[in-house]
Amino acid sequence: METSFTAVGIFALLGLGLVFGLKHATEVDHVVAVSTIVSEHRNVLRSAIVGGLWGAGHTASLVIVGVLVLVFRVAVPLPVANWLEFGVALMIIGLGVVAMTRVLRRRSGIHMHRHLHRHSHDGQSHVHIHFHEQGTEHHRIAASSQPSHSSDASHSHAISRLGIKPFVVGAIHGLAGSAALTLLVLTQIQSVWLGLLYLAVFGLGSTFGMLLMSGLIGLPFALSGQRLNRINSGLQTAAGGLSIAFGVWYAYQTVIANGLWRTIL
Repeated sequence: METSFTAVGIFALLGLGLVFGLKHATEVDHVVAVSTIVSEHRNVLRSAIVGGLWGAGHTASLVIVGVLVLVFRVAVPLPVANWLEFGVALMIIGLGVVAMTRVLRRRSGIHMHRHLHRHSHDGQSHVHIHFHEQGTEHHRIAASSQPSHSSDASHSHAISRLGIKPFVVGAIHGLAGSAALTLLVLTQIQSVWLGLLYLAVFGLGSTFGMLLMSGLIGLPFALSGQRLNRINSGLQTAAGGLSIAFGVWYAYQTVIANGLWRTIL
C-alpha cells in the first residue's frame, strides 16, 4: 500500500510539473520575447519551430542548473537571480530594437522603377510606376535563374539561423527562472533523479506550450506576409515597440522594485 501511495505521489508531482510548464510558457516576458522572433517569419510552421527551439534552450539551462542545485544542495542567490532577470529585460529590449531596425531597413529598401508599356490599341506610351521591396520580386527572379543546389544551400542556411536566436533566448529565460524553480525542487524533492525528471517534464510542458503559442502568434504574420506587406510591417513594428516598452518596464521593476540598485551602489 505504501508503494502505491508513493507511485501516486510521484505521478502527481510529474503531472504538476507538466501543468506548471504549460503555464510557464504563457508568461508575459516569454511571449513578448518570442513574438519579436516570430515576427521575422511568414510561415506558421517556422513560427512553431521557433517556440520549440525556445523550449529546448529553456529546458537545457534549467536541467544544467538543476543538476548543480540537486547535487550540491544549494540555491541560486537572490542577487544573482535579480541580475539574471535584468539581463532578460535587456535582451527583450534588444530584440525589440532589432525588430524595429529590420522594419526600417526594409522600408528604406523600397525603390521605384519606371516601366514604359506601348499599347497596340492606341499606340500611346504609358508610364507605370512600380514599387518593389528590396529582396522581393527581383530577388525571386535572380533566385529562379540560379541552379537548384544554390537554393537548397540558402534554405539550409536559413534553418541554421532559425535555431540560434530562439535557443539562446530560451536558455537565458531558463537561467533567469531557475532560481525560484530550483528552490522549489530543492525544498520539496530529495531525490536527485526525481528532481531531474521533474525538471525534464516541466521543460517538456513549457516547450509544448511555447510551440503552440508561437504558432498562434505567427499566424497573423504568416497571413499578412503573403500579400499584405504594409500590414505585415505594421505588425512587426507593433511587436518591436511592445518588446521595447515591456523590456524598459521589466528593467525598472527589476532594478527598483526588486532592489537591484542596492547591489550596484
